[in-house]
Amino acid sequence: MTPPDDTGAGARKAPAAGARRLTEHRLFWPAAVLTVLLLGNVALTHDFFAVRVQNGHLYGSLIDILQFGAPLILVSLGMTLVIATRGIDLSVGSTVAIAGALACEHIATAEDPGSLGTVMSAVAVAVCVAAAIGLLNGFLVARLGVQPIVATLVLMVAGRGVAQLITDGQIISVSSGAYKMIGGGYWLTLPFAVLLAGALVVVASLLTRRTALGMLIESVGGNPVASRLVGIRASGLLVMVYVVSAVCAAVAGLMISSNVSSADGNNAGLWIELDAILAVVIGGTALTGGRFSLGGTVLGALIIQTLSTTIYTLGVPPETTLVFKALVVIVVSLVQSSAFRARLSRRRGPAAPDTVPAAGDLGVRQQEVHP
Repeated sequence: MTPPDDTGAGARKAPAAGARRLTEHRLFWPAAVLTVLLLGNVALTHDFFAVRVQNGHLYGSLIDILQFGAPLILVSLGMTLVIATRGIDLSVGSTVAIAGALACEHIATAEDPGSLGTVMSAVAVAVCVAAAIGLLNGFLVARLGVQPIVATLVLMVAGRGVAQLITDGQIISVSSGAYKMIGGGYWLTLPFAVLLAGALVVVASLLTRRTALGMLIESVGGNPVASRLVGIRASGLLVMVYVVSAVCAAVAGLMISSNVSSADGNNAGLWIELDAILAVVIGGTALTGGRFSLGGTVLGALIIQTLSTTIYTLGVPPETTLVFKALVVIVVSLVQSSAFRARLSRRRGPAAPDTVPAAGDLGVRQQEVHP
């Protein structure tokens, strides 16, 4: 008998296998959701993708999403490393408020608020205090064995009070062109906040993917017992990731406060820790620790920011904004779930069975096997 020609079947199976591998990539669904949100905004605002140059600066809806999403990207960046170690950092919102309050208070009380030296010293004070906050979080988790959610919850509540004490319960306004540059300035036609966030993301990617640091973090989060047995000092890594998370939150706080030239200890960074956790999860990093994706986190943060922009464009009332955002995030999480997609495919019906050979062919094959 002439063997059947499987060339056509193989050619049909190759694109299907390629599409399956594409959809199984951890960045596919976040990128797909972001694309859908952007295209949905085009339907609402026809010039949504339009980018114009004015006074040597780029303006447009896409630029606004990047600029206003830069603080969330930074907070989510630090949160990714913490979650990769099976931890959580609920104090980043308070750290955002403390950093902005310290910087604005320092500038407002300086003899020359507009000088570069004053701004640099204000930034240094804010970053150093944030590093001390992260060091305290890491010490409570790594050295004293306090659960991460409990240790950071303490500073989440107390830190907001500290920010209120720094500002004396008032909104501190500053007038400094150098400080305004951090969150509201432009450089090389792009918002400086976008360039700063992009630079920090690149540095974090290089350190975690081009060195052994990323593998060590994943090993501590994936299997802490095995990592301890092979000699990895988990306590030092835990302290480091909490310090990095706090410093990233501090830079985000500087961006937020400098963009509006004021510090609000009560509302600055309010609930940004929840948006950061959502961005990390949407990006494909599991809360159980282990493998993480910085690229997925960036996409998740952009999804959250684009969703906020879409909500404002639709004119959704402010009191229902959080509910709308929660529903969309649930849908996004379900779409990414391979178990959910498998269940949907089973409900659509069983896959078509392969071609069943005829009875005569079966008899011939049995005779060939048993002569």
